[in-house]
Amino acid sequence: MEIVIATKNKGKVKEINHFFKNIDINFKSLNDYPQIPEIIENGNTFEENAIIKAKTTSEILNKPVIADDSGLQVDYLNGRPGIYSSRYSGIGATDKSNRLKLLGELESVKEPLKRTARFVCSMVLWESKKGLVFKTYGICEGTIGFKEKGEGGFGYDSIFIPSGFKKTMAQLTDDEKNSISHRGKALLNLHDFFITGYIKK
Repeated sequence: MEIVIATKNKGKVKEINHFFKNIDINFKSLNDYPQIPEIIENGNTFEENAIIKAKTTSEILNKPVIADDSGLQVDYLNGRPGIYSSRYSGIGATDKSNRLKLLGELESVKEPLKRTARFVCSMVLWESKKGLVFKTYGICEGTIGFKEKGEGGFGYDSIFIPSGFKKTMAQLTDDEKNSISHRGKALLNLHDFFITGYIKK
């Protein structure tokens, strides 16, 4: 079965492929379909943005599509960067520039307990003929570290310390990360949905 992941983020594609390595699904991504135009994520919530990406891609390709919108919510910053996580530092934002902006905004916050944050993921499965087939969520609580640590992961992983750990998300193995991450929790729910019969269609 072929399913398209509505993203060009190679780190995200790697995570999903690793998670479903024991299920017979041929995953494609937007990197395989250069004809897909840039999708404007103008929703007000993670779920709205996930649906926009999944619906747009599915209707163009006429294939089932997985899309997620995820981001980081920092309590001290009143929930920012939130849905703007991937473009937090402005036009031309990179993972590095986003992390540096966030660390700069928290520079005066020296107490770890005041640097609480969470990763949030909203994930959907959309089919062009049926519409929304499945939706799920995942949350991972933690704190923001004081400097970047680790080479793995992507996005804010190297400054996010999950609850119960003394190392950043970027220092975890793939299996450790998938077991506790926001996207890993959403993918586990999607995995359960798949094995109940969806992938046998």
